[in-house]
Amino acid sequence: MKVAIFLGSKSDADTMKKAADVLNEFGVDYKAYVISAHRAGDVLVKTIKEVEAAGCEVIVAGAGLSAALPGVIASRTVLPVIGVPLECISPGKSNGLAGMDALLSIVQMPPQIPVATVGIGNAKNAAYLALEILAIKHSDIKERLVEFRKKITADASAAGATGFDL
Repeated sequence: MKVAIFLGSKSDADTMKKAADVLNEFGVDYKAYVISAHRAGDVLVKTIKEVEAAGCEVIVAGAGLSAALPGVIASRTVLPVIGVPLECISPGKSNGLAGMDALLSIVQMPPQIPVATVGIGNAKNAAYLALEILAIKHSDIKERLVEFRKKITADASAAGATGFDL
């Protein structure tokens, strides 16, 4: 397992699955865990030690509201942690902050304990960033990323090269 994906709640699964989909697309092994930083701190610490022992190289953690999960993980490991701020929506309604509470909580980590942070709900970008980190060490992942970038560049160029009326 190269990447561990942590979710603060099962309700975050639909969004965080987008990170898993990207990792699957690139053939990168991952394992996902649902652990609340607030409700199961001891379990979280134990699991962080287990993923480190299993050879994990990057952690992606998604959380909403106070979004403590990425920061707590970062405080317990020196592995890179990528935080995904999530909008917390109860059935039928939002908490009114549209994920800004989670974004600010994750991005405002204290000095010496950084957490890389992507846009609200953007688990795909968290996975792409994890791939870029892994590409430093793994040439096969780097090659796949280079080819992927060539493809999206060609696709964007082809789309923009066609004239059209506004």
